[in-house]
Amino acid sequence: MIIGVLKERAPETRVSLVPEVVAALVKMNVSVWVEQGAGEAAFYSDTAYTDAGAQIKDASSIQSGADLVLAINAENISGLKPGGSMLGVYQPLFNGSLMQQWAEKGYTTFSLDTIPRTTRAQSMDVLSSQANIAGYKAVLLAATEYSRYFPMFMTAAGSIPPAKVLILGAGVAGLQAIATARRLGAVVEVFDTRPAVKEEVMSLGAKFVEVEGAADASKAGGYAVEQSEDFQNRQRDKIHEHAKKADIIITTAQIPGRKAPILITAAMINDMRAGSVIIDLAAVTGGNTDYTKNNETVMHNGVSIIGNSFLSATMPADASKLYSKNVLNFLKLIIDKDGNLNLNMADDLVAGTCITYEGKIVNERVASSLSATVN
Repeated sequence: MIIGVLKERAPETRVSLVPEVVAALVKMNVSVWVEQGAGEAAFYSDTAYTDAGAQIKDASSIQSGADLVLAINAENISGLKPGGSMLGVYQPLFNGSLMQQWAEKGYTTFSLDTIPRTTRAQSMDVLSSQANIAGYKAVLLAATEYSRYFPMFMTAAGSIPPAKVLILGAGVAGLQAIATARRLGAVVEVFDTRPAVKEEVMSLGAKFVEVEGAADASKAGGYAVEQSEDFQNRQRDKIHEHAKKADIIITTAQIPGRKAPILITAAMINDMRAGSVIIDLAAVTGGNTDYTKNNETVMHNGVSIIGNSFLSATMPADASKLYSKNVLNFLKLIIDKDGNLNLNMADDLVAGTCITYEGKIVNERVASSLSATVN
């Protein structure tokens, strides 16, 4: 079996496999082809890949000759052979028409962002591994853009109060953001609709902001869920109360297959003091503020609103390493001892990650989303 690794297009800097994982695959009787320069942006040289046992090829040769093509982003797939297989992070719930096209071409598609978020899948959970980095970098980015100190300072020239950070969402990204902001000396408040995360938030030294009556999110795989109108009104009032006191706001709330909920309204931003910073990690699905634009910085009433869906790619070496380990752990489910592709659709992780297979969209959520769009 041949696995091919394509070079990602800018601004993406990550690569699907790092050399040490290539070496592990070679030991599994798999041949690995890597596009020339695929790892350069993540500081992995072609020589490092060949030393690990890979062959350097051009993109055309990889797409036409490999049995399984690895490309993190969908736009890299342009000349896959009929009936070919691919693996990456393709956001199929937002790219339903593309998934339909791939199904019609007979492609077998695995999208790791749809893997069931169960205990067994933790080592393959690319959303978590990359969100951890995004949460960390969100705080560092905020500290860079903020016009004041994060920690409290007492000097001969006077005292500087600590920055007040409000984090909306205590998932993987939010928890890492809490830890990082606290390390930098900020005072941190956290809002989440899931009461179960209160203990984790407080253990990191942050204050948990509660709003009673949230819908149960225990089966939402770590995502936000739709809330009642009454709860949303009370939530909005509570967030407004804390937002106008905040110097930094980091938002992380996303709902699978839906536009991100608006948590920070124009009225809230108008009440924030000039020089404050909002980092919106939900920008790729529309953002959690009224003004978010993906991969842009918007200035409104003196407040910087930064939408960045590529924060994990700002640490490409480690982001690629973690992503690559996730990929390897998933590949172990679909590669047999002889190094051949062997799909066990009875495995819930394989079935949950497979989007298109044998000419059809086989992922129920994606198929339902497409059906709803048509109807």
